[in-house]
Amino acid sequence: MRHESCKVLIIGAGPGGYVCAIRAGQLGLDTIVVEAAAPGGTCLNVGCIPSKALIHAAEAFFAARAHAGDNPLGITASAPRIDLSRTVAWKDGIVARLTEGVAGLLRKARVQMVRGKARILDGKTVEVATPDGPLRIRTEHLVIATGSRPQAIPALPFGGDILSSTEVLSLSAVPQRLAIVGGGYIGLEIGTAMAKLGAEVTVVEAAPRILPQYDADLTRPVLARLKALGATVLTGTSADSFADRCLRVTAPDGPRDIPADKVLVTAGRAPATEGFGLEGLGLEMAGRFIRIDEGCRSSMQGVYAIGDVTGDPMLAHRAMAQGEMLAEILAGHPRSWDKRAIPAVCFTDPEIVTVGLSPDEAKARELAVEVGVFPFSANGRAMTAGDDGGFIRVVARKTSHEVVGIQAVGAGVAELAGEFALAIEMCAVLEDITGTIHAHPTRGEALHEASLRILGHALHI
Repeated sequence: MRHESCKVLIIGAGPGGYVCAIRAGQLGLDTIVVEAAAPGGTCLNVGCIPSKALIHAAEAFFAARAHAGDNPLGITASAPRIDLSRTVAWKDGIVARLTEGVAGLLRKARVQMVRGKARILDGKTVEVATPDGPLRIRTEHLVIATGSRPQAIPALPFGGDILSSTEVLSLSAVPQRLAIVGGGYIGLEIGTAMAKLGAEVTVVEAAPRILPQYDADLTRPVLARLKALGATVLTGTSADSFADRCLRVTAPDGPRDIPADKVLVTAGRAPATEGFGLEGLGLEMAGRFIRIDEGCRSSMQGVYAIGDVTGDPMLAHRAMAQGEMLAEILAGHPRSWDKRAIPAVCFTDPEIVTVGLSPDEAKARELAVEVGVFPFSANGRAMTAGDDGGFIRVVARKTSHEVVGIQAVGAGVAELAGEFALAIEMCAVLEDITGTIHAHPTRGEALHEASLRILGHALHI
């Protein structure tokens, strides 16, 4: 058996793990990262990046179909067709370039990448089954960054025509009829794309409404768009079984059968805490997740955890921020997790962005707040882009005018998430936003106008 030693050993090269490794390498720490698959983790390989590629392709195809008929832009084009296998190959090419880029960044930071399946022997020792045989690694600091995996439900185990969010991104053809179990952001992002590609989509959600993690004002435009695309949305409905191309569900009015060629199950994600010896450490857990403090320390000295395996919000950019911070802590820098807000983005049509507190959340905390809303129907850029649905909403304290939350729903609002998060992270007040010149014509002007509405002198509504 071969042996290695290092200062920092990271299990998992997803967004949290590879960022932690790169930063640790930049800081001069002898670092090894272990990954059984390609670098980049779920997000880069079978999540964020490939799904957004599919969403973009679907939007382009849908727009081309719209231009094939009579339209107000005066554009006439021939009827388009799509070869999904070529689309998937294009998507895979993007993923390959990015994974190669991550590998290159690790090499540049002098991080050793070990391909293989890790098994923890103790808090300082990990054994890796590599293609060249077993490798035992001793380390001073062990970082667990194993991420999460799609969560199945007992009635619909993955396999065959029952797909997880991984398999659906590599279909060779658009299914004629697609049933989606789970009306959260993953299911609706993919469902919207498939509806635009021509699939007959049915969404089955157990909660009273879709996207239950967002408030109703934000989700209402998404529901309207799904219906306009021809999708059927069943809420308060549970999925019971799938056989003979038929999904049996229990709706509020009783059982019914939904014809489906494929079923996509998006019932959430589970932390990847099994199969690599974690249970042997006896770490303190928070339910299914590893409990950590503000420095990503677990209950065992020298053992840390970052990313999805530590709980909500299970977002790639949270994992990246934790990874960067932890590397600096391991290098002796005074850092701790003190983020005021983490943006959440839903890439549906229209897109949703939330940062900080919603009006209801602020009131639940007994904060005296005022709310300003500016609709995109009064925004010149949205109108010229032909998609003026949705709005930007600002939540601010009544007396101090401190901004405690910003939400938006509309086309392209994901690109505003950084500005929203910056405003809250820097403790901006309304006057900071209104005193900032926003370029015209842009959708970002709606943030300026929503803030002006709270101050009582909006200019364009």
